[in-house]
Amino acid sequence: MKCLNTLLASLVLTFALAGAAIAGETVNINTADAATLDRVLLNIGPAKAQAIVDYRKAHGAFRSAEQLVGVKGVGLKTVEKNRDRISLGGAVAARPAAVARPQVAVAQPRPVARR
Repeated sequence: MKCLNTLLASLVLTFALAGAAIAGETVNINTADAATLDRVLLNIGPAKAQAIVDYRKAHGAFRSAEQLVGVKGVGLKTVEKNRDRISLGGAVAARPAAVARPQVAVAQPRPVARR
């Protein structure tokens, strides 16, 4: 009986550690390729992973995980399941070009002539 308890405890510990190791992997959704997204994210297959890459190319970097909802086939439930697996990696989001402001000439004071 003691041997069975030890074996059962070992199995539980092994599965707990294996699950933690798998869940510990994260993916940067702004730089990862489709194969990596498919491998790391839950409920994301090859087609959705490629759709994420295509969306990123068309719309620029993701600023939050919630923006994945804009990808066809990815919903809030999928984002929530993957929240701990998603990283943004500090990528700078694409911003619209700054509007050029006209340069205003500032009049410089004239030196005072001393006599």
